[in-house]
Amino acid sequence: MTKYVALLRGIAPLNPNMRNEKLRGVFEKLGFANVQSVISSGNVIFESPSRNAKKLEETIEKALPEQLGFTSTTIIRSKKQLQQLVDKNPFKGMEHSQKSSLNVTFLKHKTKIETEFPHKVDDRAYTVLGMYDGAICSVMDLTSSKTPDLMLRLEKKFGKEITTRTWKTVERILKVMR
Repeated sequence: MTKYVALLRGIAPLNPNMRNEKLRGVFEKLGFANVQSVISSGNVIFESPSRNAKKLEETIEKALPEQLGFTSTTIIRSKKQLQQLVDKNPFKGMEHSQKSSLNVTFLKHKTKIETEFPHKVDDRAYTVLGMYDGAICSVMDLTSSKTPDLMLRLEKKFGKEITTRTWKTVERILKVMR
């Protein structure tokens, strides 16, 4: 059995059909084992004998509207993939705080970026540190008077089949997966 996390885009816990217990129920009905959720933003850990992440994504994306009445992009990462990202320590020496937000944007479709990293755009309140196996690591300056428009720029570049988590959330997911 392989341990995975399904990162669901656009989960709003105030929607009764998007609450953790309902999300876990869908995964259990699909036959996944050891289903757990981490915080209320669409992070569902599960085990499956399948090694085909794309097929797992398709299965979950099909089940959500059928069982709960909403659609959500689903991005699967294995425990091993998350561990490799954490081991790279892309935010070394940085701290998630009221002044800065350390973020990881997961891409559904892995691609290459023709950019040198770290990449700082003039007059923008963020820096893109790098891309690691379909995950873009960035730091947003929360003290700037300029609105960080990183998420809009990422959507323009990669489409809406992406989802972002804070570094703290990624670490928390991995801790639960262990």
